[in-house]
Amino acid sequence: MSTIHELRRILGTCRTLAVVGLSPQWHRPSFFAAKYMREHGYRIVPINPGATEILGERSYPSVTAAADAGERIDLVDCFRRSADIPPIADEAIAIGAKCLWLQIGVVDETSAAKARAAGLDVVMDRCVKIEHARLFGGLNWAGVDTKVISARRPQHLFY
Repeated sequence: MSTIHELRRILGTCRTLAVVGLSPQWHRPSFFAAKYMREHGYRIVPINPGATEILGERSYPSVTAAADAGERIDLVDCFRRSADIPPIADEAIAIGAKCLWLQIGVVDETSAAKARAAGLDVVMDRCVKIEHARLFGGLNWAGVDTKVISARRPQHLFY
C-alpha cells in the first residue's frame, strides 16, 4: 500500500504519463482522468492502438512504440483489465519508467512484484486523478473528506 508521502513523491516527480487504454470518448473515465492531469501540468502520452490522436496528442499502439518514437515516459497509467497487465508491466520495465500505476479495480500482484524488483514504484487499485486532487488540494472545495487535516495548503504545489 502506498503512503501519502509516496504518492506525493510519485506525482511530484513523474511528469509524463503514458495512459494505456486512453479512450478518445470524452465520457470515459480514462479520458476524464487524462484531461484533468494534462490541465494540471502533466504531459499525456496516449496508448491506444485504435486511435491516431487523443487530446491533441499522437496516440501510440504500445508503450514500447511510444518510447521508440522518442517519448520519455515517467509513469505508465493502466486503464486495462488485471489480466492485461503483465505485458504492460514488462514494457514499463523495459523502457525505464519510474512508476507502474494500476487504476481502481486493477490488481496484479505478480506484475507488481516484478516491477518493484526492477526498481519501479507501483501503485495499484487507485486513480491517478483522484489521488492528485486529494493530495494537492483539488477535492477540498467540494466537501470531500480527504482524511488530511490541515488549515494550510501544501507548501509544494507542482501545478
